[in-house]
Amino acid sequence: MSLPILVIGGGGHARVLIDGMLLQGRTIIGYTEMDTGAKREAILGVPFVGGDDCIHRYSPHELLLVNGIGSIGSPERRRKIFESFKSKGYSFYSFVHPSAILAPTAQLGEGVQIMAGAIVQTGSSIGDNTILNTKASVDHDCNIGNHVHLAPGTTLSGSVHVEDGVHIGTGATVIQQIHIYKNSIIGAGSVVVKDVMAGRTVYGVPAKEVKV
Repeated sequence: MSLPILVIGGGGHARVLIDGMLLQGRTIIGYTEMDTGAKREAILGVPFVGGDDCIHRYSPHELLLVNGIGSIGSPERRRKIFESFKSKGYSFYSFVHPSAILAPTAQLGEGVQIMAGAIVQTGSSIGDNTILNTKASVDHDCNIGNHVHLAPGTTLSGSVHVEDGVHIGTGATVIQQIHIYKNSIIGAGSVVVKDVMAGRTVYGVPAKEVKV
């Protein structure tokens, strides 16, 4: 029997996840929000159940968590939530939208979110708490780290290595055999044709480092 799900967060990304999980027929207990003062409506019939601290009402063995916090520019808040609840014994559900395409040899970490229309080709691996957003495409033999966000419409060619904490913006393209080091940001629409060093922000066609 599948465990019920509790979603952390109630913004746009959480709503998309809830919609997809309802398509899968999953049971969703509710969603939480840090700001408990504002009035919260149900999302597609899924009720607001309180602040993030209400998760502790449940034993880690009673449910699965879904990290519904989006990643705009930096996945840091998502990472902190994931690591905090993992340290307390909770497990995260790995969501794969029914319309996504995964090769049989693709490897997925815990709490991965593969959104509508995304593609993961043979030999590729996706790390924990990573988002492949709508229509993101990961070609063969790519290695994607933990807490990464591939925004909608991103394209990775074959044998790309993306380290932990990287954000790749909407519509960006990365050519084959590129290495993107940890905590880097790739601007929307960029074309990456050479390696990106750790903590750098690059943008443009071809992508070049920019100061932020």
